Amino acid sequence: QVQLVESGGGLVQPGGSLRLSCATSERIFSIYAMGWYRQAPGMQRELVASITKVGTRSYADSVKGRFTISRDNALNTVYLQMNSLKPEDTAVYYCKITREFYAGGDDYWGQGTQVTVSS
Repeated sequence: QVQLVESGGGLVQPGGSLRLSCATSERIFSIYAMGWYRQAPGMQRELVASITKVGTRSYADSVKGRFTISRDNALNTVYLQMNSLKPEDTAVYYCKITREFYAGGDDYWGQGTQVTVSS
């Protein structure tokens, strides 16, 4: 039932910008949090940024000041604006939503979108 569709990944040079989008079929009232994770080759998946239902934002130290997470409640969509990209940002980026406890409290993952930062 719950489906997440990611877009916006691609190849960009160091210092460039990308904007990732994740649209979900889940209604926003039943979503507790939305977030972005990434996984680089040979590395564990790590949390990049998240936003709660009430608008609380969290960022990994490595992206703080460069990345911005936001959402559009009307479109049930979460975005990740990535500026000043570095080669170490290269990874597959995954969108995740967590449903409210009363709605099940379960997690749903997107398929991932590749971000490559290279000259």
